[in-house]
Amino acid sequence: MPETDREQLQRLVDTLFRTERRVARLDVIIRAEALDLPEELRGLIDLLPPSAYTRPKLCDQLNSALKGHGWTGKYGTVD
Repeated sequence: MPETDREQLQRLVDTLFRTERRVARLDVIIRAEALDLPEELRGLIDLLPPSAYTRPKLCDQLNSALKGHGWTGKYGTVD
C-alpha cells in the first residue's frame, strides 16, 4: 500500500533523526528530494531558514509552516 503524503512527511523526519541529533537545512532538502516528496512539501522545505535543527525544532518549524499554508488537514502534523 503506498504511503500517504502525511506518512511520507513523517518518514522524512524519522529518517533524518534515526542516527543524528541535529541536521542542517541542506540535509532536510536532500532527504526530501531523495524520498520524492510531493512538490508542495518540497517547496515548503525549501523555505526553511538556514539552521541546524534538532527534531523538536524542525517539527515546530514544519508544523508552523503547514498550519500557515492551511495544509494540516491535507498533510497533518509531524512529531
